[in-house]
Amino acid sequence: MNGDDILKTAKEKMGKSGDALQRTLADIRAGRANASLLNPVKVDYYGAPTPLNQMASITVPEARQLLITPYDKSTLKDIERAIYESNLGLTPQNDGEAIRLIIPQLTEDRRKELVKQVKAELEKAKVAVRNVRREAMDDLKKGNKDGDFNDDVFHDLEDKVQKETDNGIKNLENIAKDKEDELMSN
Repeated sequence: MNGDDILKTAKEKMGKSGDALQRTLADIRAGRANASLLNPVKVDYYGAPTPLNQMASITVPEARQLLITPYDKSTLKDIERAIYESNLGLTPQNDGEAIRLIIPQLTEDRRKELVKQVKAELEKAKVAVRNVRREAMDDLKKGNKDGDFNDDVFHDLEDKVQKETDNGIKNLENIAKDKEDELMSN
């Protein structure tokens, strides 16, 4: 593998770490209604655990309210039970046609807990980026030993990998900072 390929692969993997962090942080509730809050909810539908978003339409009629309208009205009770069992801390209100979920305002203590959770996820993502850097450096060292490139090119590539790592970590920190601001501003 040549140096440019190693650099390109490392950059792609670091970018995927940022994407993964964004997906993880999207599931952290910020006191606002968001359909992704219900992603982990699985409903027992004819004996098979089925994702809620495949059984119902989920809309956000107001800033702190979710409206779940099942495609099959006979599943209302099952959906309600699945929401209770999911430990989201939300109480479903079933009106016979649809289920409403009111998202409560976050307390200051809960906000701080969620910020800690964001920081923990950020650390995991940073570790993933550092692991990508280590893999890239190992590949460069192997290429240097095999004589694929000289010492000057090797050191230049090492610097580029380090710059990509710094950029990747800075990107992760920006993503986490945005989520922390969102959590603390509600």
